Amino acid sequence: MRRLLTIVVGFLHDFAAGLWAASVLAVFWLERALASAASAPAAGSLQAVQAQFFWLGVGSIVVVMATGAGRTFTYVEGFYGAEAERARRRMLVLKHVLMVAVFGLGTWWQYGMAFG
Repeated sequence: MRRLLTIVVGFLHDFAAGLWAASVLAVFWLERALASAASAPAAGSLQAVQAQFFWLGVGSIVVVMATGAGRTFTYVEGFYGAEAERARRRMLVLKHVLMVAVFGLGTWWQYGMAFG
């Protein structure tokens, strides 16, 4: 049962991260469409869809964080040996610092397009 939970949590974590990236891309494409919208009603509809994609992205971030926290309970300690484990932990910290920056900047950019 624990292995199944590990797989499901990992899948949800990765899927939500991909969904967030797709929502950023969708907001960007809608922003480009808004720039060439010929009518006000079309622009209003596009802006509403853009806001929905923004909130989908925020929800995805919540899922990424929740499943990331869940992954800490399924973490296998010392599987690769002590030296490899130290390197793995350093790389995980570096990866997460980088990903927080990417998610933060991407969401800020997305917000500016959706509501700016």
